[in-house]
Amino acid sequence: MNHWIIAPVILPAMIAPLIAFVMRYDITLARAASFASTLGLLAISIGLTVTVVDGDVHVYRLGDWPAPFGIVLVLDRLSALMVLLTAILALLTLIHSVATGWDAKGRHFHALFQFQLMGICGAFLTGDVFNLFVFFEVLLIASYGLMIHSGGVARMRSGLQYVIINLAGSTLFLFALGTLYASTGTLNIADLSQKVQQIPTDEAGLVRVAAILLMAVFAVKAAVFPVQFWLPGTYANAPAPVAALFAIMTKVGAYAILRIHALIFGPHVASMEGLPGDMLFVGAIITIAIGAFGVLGAKRLMPLIAFSVVGSMGTLMVAVAAFEPRAVTAALYYLVHSTFAAAALFLVADLVVSRRADDRLTAQAPVVQNGLFAALFFGGAIAMAGMPPLSGFLGKLLILDALREPGHIVPAWTAILAGSLLTIVGFARAGSMIFWKSTATPAPLPVTDTPAPEPAPATALEVAPSIAALALLAALALLAGPITRYLDATTGELFDRTGYISAVLDENNAGKQIHDDHGRDEPGEPQADGASVPHGADDAEAHEADAEHLEE
Repeated sequence: MNHWIIAPVILPAMIAPLIAFVMRYDITLARAASFASTLGLLAISIGLTVTVVDGDVHVYRLGDWPAPFGIVLVLDRLSALMVLLTAILALLTLIHSVATGWDAKGRHFHALFQFQLMGICGAFLTGDVFNLFVFFEVLLIASYGLMIHSGGVARMRSGLQYVIINLAGSTLFLFALGTLYASTGTLNIADLSQKVQQIPTDEAGLVRVAAILLMAVFAVKAAVFPVQFWLPGTYANAPAPVAALFAIMTKVGAYAILRIHALIFGPHVASMEGLPGDMLFVGAIITIAIGAFGVLGAKRLMPLIAFSVVGSMGTLMVAVAAFEPRAVTAALYYLVHSTFAAAALFLVADLVVSRRADDRLTAQAPVVQNGLFAALFFGGAIAMAGMPPLSGFLGKLLILDALREPGHIVPAWTAILAGSLLTIVGFARAGSMIFWKSTATPAPLPVTDTPAPEPAPATALEVAPSIAALALLAALALLAGPITRYLDATTGELFDRTGYISAVLDENNAGKQIHDDHGRDEPGEPQADGASVPHGADDAEAHEADAEHLEE
């Protein structure tokens, strides 16, 4: 077994309590430990991504117990990509929080930060649904603490709403797991993929209930209508670097929907009748509309950015709802883009708002470095709105190109194009008010004999994470060709159910290569060697045939 697979979970899990109990009174030591852990996580995630670039699926069995009886972590292209994305985002937000002093406004910032990384990485790597629930709880508990970091009435009120909605989601998650286990006797994803497909349609009522409950839970995490209402208040009132880190939190919900519903409840399961995709598509369309009108009507900068995140999640989930390889490839590209775009906007907004009286979209005296901040905001805004030349334009173009089916093209194209137009207008209005009209607004006269000191200009270290996030968006656009080819292979792996099942349930697997041909598990589809693997009602035979094929 490759023991590095568990390192993204173990490393922050070991550093977090060390910071909490040994270094909590020494901010310098806490910062050093947090930086060392995050840099280590980045190095490990790069190594893991290189490990799976050839298409190998690696399985880590805790205690050497084989699946489905033991706990397993599964490393493939998709999980490696998500862990790498988390590590890069974590490093950017950590640099910003230290440079701006956000981390020193509470005693447990770095410990909670590491616990959150542990939960997020674990959710991306786990191979069973129960441990997905466990890692969800770990990351949520850490996020509760980070959300109310540094205190404040508005922050506490939004934090309470955030806690309540996520507790409700966790309760539904437990109900779904109980229903699923009662129906199938397993919670291992690979084993579930086999057993759910073997259940006759007229006996699959409980499984359908479990699938809908899980979709509702993941929709809460991904902020999809009708359970998106918690996000604007939470993100707008969280400390800026925390809001930037939260950009990956909604992607955990998107990842869970992709992983669970592509492997277990996808279109290949007759008893589901395409129900998850249909529900998600409608919710995603309405989410785009809510996000776009929220951006247009926002009166403060931070809620405006939060609503743009809602709209971007709607765009992402429209592509995911198709559960079709080409659309999922586009969704993965847009997922990476929207994570860095949201993070860049929150970090730039923090630099601006901390030098103004507040974040209201009113004309106030120009802030120091007004031109630099305007340029950074402009870059983040055109990325989030989906305008060329940054990766948002390419991401939306890929999604529109993938959604040409008669049932998708009219609602999806209308929602994405109209939503983009409203988002552009909303960001243009905000930028004009904050950076342009402010230059014609005189500074307020001092009310005391001793005027308040001018805000200090941002240092290079404070601005660097924002510039780095925008540079990553530019790189994503410049390298769109090789990146989409990698994501296309990732999607092929995701939809290769037989390969995933074979890799996870094979006790002797030490990194098994599976093919990239999309939809290989379609009934009767020929394999590379000309053999035909039977699928459908008897997936166990398919598993056996695939195992023989791999041994050859």
